Amino acid sequence: MPGPAVLAQIHEPWIRWDWVSSHTGVITHDLREHVVLTLIAVGVGMLISVPLAIVARRWHWFEAPVLSATGILYTIPSVALLALLVPWTGLTRTTAEIALVSYTLLILIRNIVAGLAGVPPDVREAAEGMGYSRARQLLRVELPLAVPVIVAGIRIAVVTTIGLVTVTALIGQGGLGQLILDGLYRDFRTEVVVGSALCVALATVADLTLVGIQRLAMPWTRKRGTT
Repeated sequence: MPGPAVLAQIHEPWIRWDWVSSHTGVITHDLREHVVLTLIAVGVGMLISVPLAIVARRWHWFEAPVLSATGILYTIPSVALLALLVPWTGLTRTTAEIALVSYTLLILIRNIVAGLAGVPPDVREAAEGMGYSRARQLLRVELPLAVPVIVAGIRIAVVTTIGLVTVTALIGQGGLGQLILDGLYRDFRTEVVVGSALCVALATVADLTLVGIQRLAMPWTRKRGTT
């Protein structure tokens, strides 16, 4: 016959609503921290990726080294990268953000470069014929036309980062990952289910929000899709 511990685990419900109602403050705090970590990582990733992608598009020889370097960062396992960073930056948010930003760079740079490369040559020629400088052509013509591909990259980066943030719980900075990790340590299903479900919900809401922002910012794509 199974022992008392096994029987207790069998009868333990997947989610205890009494625990959820009494720990809403903890859950809200972890959810907020998860959102903040994600926003900082993607925001800093964009600040780094945009100039690198523009330079890579302007001077093609620079594209391969940038994509290779960011590709190497992307292939490093998240736990290993955190372990490499901890001796230098400690168990801090800085460590978590360095790792998270590193994983956004390949996605963002590749999509920005692809978006800029997808601008039709005749559009560039028309802009040059109108006397646009390179900077004005980039800001007024190329970047707006590249927005759909860039937003697609941001969506992938956001969803990926939301999942990776949970791993940073290993250094005490994991947002909802703290719930999952604590639940695993305590063999308490409710924390694991709540943390996992909120991660999925957060990724879904973030993705749909970005789609909505893109459709509002580019109404012509919506009209074209309905024809």
